[in-house]
Amino acid sequence: MIFYKYQGAGNDFLIADNRDGHLTESGGVLYSKDSDWNRAISDICDRRYGVGADGIMLLENSDRYDFRMAYYNSDGSGGMMCGNGGRCIVAFAADRGIGHFDFEAADGFHMANIIKDDHGVKTVRLKMKDVPGITRYERLSGVSVPSSGYFLDTGTRHYVRFVEGLDAYDIVSEGRNIRYKGHELEPVGANVNFVEPVGEGVIKVRTYEKGVEDETFACGTGIVASAMASYVQGVRPRVGESESGHISAMYTVYAKRDILAVSFDVNPTQQWSASNVWLTGPASFVAEVHV
Repeated sequence: MIFYKYQGAGNDFLIADNRDGHLTESGGVLYSKDSDWNRAISDICDRRYGVGADGIMLLENSDRYDFRMAYYNSDGSGGMMCGNGGRCIVAFAADRGIGHFDFEAADGFHMANIIKDDHGVKTVRLKMKDVPGITRYERLSGVSVPSSGYFLDTGTRHYVRFVEGLDAYDIVSEGRNIRYKGHELEPVGANVNFVEPVGEGVIKVRTYEKGVEDETFACGTGIVASAMASYVQGVRPRVGESESGHISAMYTVYAKRDILAVSFDVNPTQQWSASNVWLTGPASFVAEVHV
């Protein structure tokens, strides 16, 4: 079986073309029965005994759109959106000869476009789901570390904390504490993002991802969540005009190594909400892997 490894801002994935349906219940490398499926994905994504990846994606046929994205964390769990994964599967689809990028994922419909520089490097601009609200917590019950922050769902559940000295922050232990012990985040927990504003419209983000159970180099849905929480926190964005003609808030986001961009339209009346949400960043092919 052939996987294609892609990375988006250091978030790396193994992608298989399953449009012919060869990954079936009868097996192969992956299995659809939960126990075998989870174990197979976990084994392949293991960075010491397997190929190594933050997750696995399948490019599949869709009855309504150009394709379907099926995403699984490195522990085999699924049922959520992955922003950097979405950008990588768009790059993969383009490399497979697909020229239009309307697709469905676990959280619904997405669209994307690709921008290439003079060296052929792909930047993928991905439209994310609308976000209907955000919740502020002064403290999460059950958590022993400082835990004030914001909860929101950008296709995956996220908790966002604002900190100082992000580069030296203990992301793994504090993220794990919040992810597992925050009673308000039960029963499935949430990814935990740590954010440090560094200027007008500029933030730094590091993320502890559930399903990976470690810090990843970047998290697309977490970067979107962090930008939205920054807006609510009062971190001034840059301002532009979106395709819809509305005023758009724009943030430049520094992940561990790469730079991404987030823009969204804000409805500040009554309950806060965001629409016309876009995530932009690099996505590139790494290797072809035969398993």
